[in-house]
Amino acid sequence: MTIKYKNIVMDKIKESGSLTDKTLAKNLVKDGYQLSDALFNKTLLDMEIMGLVKINWLTKDTRRIEIVSSQEEEDEVEMQNKKTLEKDYENSFPESNDDI
Repeated sequence: MTIKYKNIVMDKIKESGSLTDKTLAKNLVKDGYQLSDALFNKTLLDMEIMGLVKINWLTKDTRRIEIVSSQEEEDEVEMQNKKTLEKDYENSFPESNDDI
């Protein structure tokens, strides 16, 4: 269900390029989507974590949301570090014993 909202929110942000969270919420309500504040904030947070949008605070109560236009190229050292971390993570799990 959340993926549906991510797609809807992403489409709304793409239409305008960047907008405030209040404007986005109004546009969603105008189109008939009733999201609770918690679901709205969770959707935005998930999208920011996934690197789809960038959110900045304009004022105490207003956030600016914009699409991340181009992904920065990763250099080789970062890619090697990422692979090493993934291998270390996978190796941290104990081997499964089929004999038990």
